[in-house]
Amino acid sequence: MLSFDFAYARGSFHLDARAELAGGVTGICGPSGSGKSTLLLLIAGLLKPQSGQLRMDDEVLVDRARRVFVPAWQRHFGLVFQDGQLFPHLSVRDNLLYGHARLPPERRLLTFDTVLQLLEIGHLLERRPALLSGGERQRVALGRALLYSPRLLLLDEPLSSLDERLKQQILPFLKRVKDETRIPMLYVTHARAEVEFLADRVLLMERGRLGDETARIPANA
Repeated sequence: MLSFDFAYARGSFHLDARAELAGGVTGICGPSGSGKSTLLLLIAGLLKPQSGQLRMDDEVLVDRARRVFVPAWQRHFGLVFQDGQLFPHLSVRDNLLYGHARLPPERRLLTFDTVLQLLEIGHLLERRPALLSGGERQRVALGRALLYSPRLLLLDEPLSSLDERLKQQILPFLKRVKDETRIPMLYVTHARAEVEFLADRVLLMERGRLGDETARIPANA
């Protein structure tokens, strides 16, 4: 269970968001500039809210009134950006294993071979990111996040930089990740069709406000 109720301001932009989310995939949908990515960065710990709280299960990650703020590296969340942000000087293999190799074996939820098969990226292992297509980079970025064995996966418009053909390639992989790993996810996008394909529920965001109304998506969508 992820719950948050916090406020954040930067210049003239103000964000005020609250929600309680169970497992599965939660889509956060809204127009550009509505605050979707800012919300994800606040949850990840890459931004600090001016007020409010954030909890994951029984752990308090943020409580500004009590001066509690768990840094991003201690939250053990996976984050996938729209451009992948792979390490350009490392091979695909080393990118994938970057976080995985630093985990104690008992904390690893997925094996290296499982992720290679799930995302069909075994043939890319010796390449550098510059030699990958956009779709391949996103699959590798997703694989790196999964091998970190996160307790929550945050996806920030992961398909927005891809053309329609590549989007149709990646969406089935994301669906497989959802179905086979059961890792809870927050999926941020302005494309309603993506969350309707993937999400169990959709929260609407506009002008820094997260809508209370939750749009339920059929289980077989």
